[in-house]
Amino acid sequence: MTKPPERPRYAALTGLGSHVPPRTVTNDDLAELLATTDEWITTRTGIKTRHWAEPGTATSDLALEAAARALRSARLPAEPGTVDAVILATTTPDQPCPATAPQIAARLGLGHCAAYDIAAVCSGFLYALAAAAGQIAAGQARRILVIGAETYSTILNPGDRTTAVIFGDGAGAVVLEATADRDQPGVLRAFDLGSDGTHYELITVPAGGSRQRTTPGEPNPDSHYFAMDGRQVFTQAVTRMADSCRTVLDRLGWPVEQVDHLVGHQANLRILTALARDLGIPLQRAAVHLDRVGNTSAASIPLALDDAHRRGALTPGDTVLLTAFGGGLTWGSAALLWPSVSPP
Repeated sequence: MTKPPERPRYAALTGLGSHVPPRTVTNDDLAELLATTDEWITTRTGIKTRHWAEPGTATSDLALEAAARALRSARLPAEPGTVDAVILATTTPDQPCPATAPQIAARLGLGHCAAYDIAAVCSGFLYALAAAAGQIAAGQARRILVIGAETYSTILNPGDRTTAVIFGDGAGAVVLEATADRDQPGVLRAFDLGSDGTHYELITVPAGGSRQRTTPGEPNPDSHYFAMDGRQVFTQAVTRMADSCRTVLDRLGWPVEQVDHLVGHQANLRILTALARDLGIPLQRAAVHLDRVGNTSAASIPLALDDAHRRGALTPGDTVLLTAFGGGLTWGSAALLWPSVSPP
């Protein structure tokens, strides 16, 4: 007897949650430590405050809170069999080995599901979304927990005002579930991912890997800190994200005027403004959350989504365009119609 063909499977967002550590660091706090002012930071970045984890708090701790809230939002229990995989996007894992995602799955009580990390820096959450959607489409999973979480405060050079004022800590998570209805709100309609490793040196943590280990007596004591060429990154970020957004819109046949919300990686207000201008999207349609949390790298898009959702800015059926740019260099975009998501 011939087996009937399987119906297509699509990945739909059904749960959303976020978490930031309670410690708030203001621009005035940093002005006391660095040769800077609140005006200098605000003018160049748009950031007013950020959250930094207390010593002893790890990325998994923040991820755990956001993931638990996403599961509650999706009305799912934290127990074995609830999800088939946990994917964590992070640049700041608890340690280089092992991956952090299995620990999160165990602490949540999710049993022996697949769990792994993705390292694509600020683009990591979109890479993780694409990986999850692919597993669902292939029939390998029916429900996946996707997390973006960072503790950037642990890798910042406290004496470098060009980076220390920008980054914050936090976590955001979503639940993706399989559906046969491509038109269901929440379905991730299209993706675009890309990279350019010829510019890997623009965003780096030089030491700590196999090419340059961190050892006692390191000749360059700052090599284990995060470093970035801000001017070059600005140009690359705007160009790559704009092109990636156009690719996704072209694949869907959506005119740019159809975009209700542009949720870009919360890197810098100047970058978000330039991106919206390049795409021809009014700035008031661009989500801005970085003024309160800073650049949270892989966590920034889910944090911005949860913030907009909590404020009531996202209405079911709205068209949402996601885009990010990060080290590697990497970039990516995705689009969906906003679903009716329950608060956690």
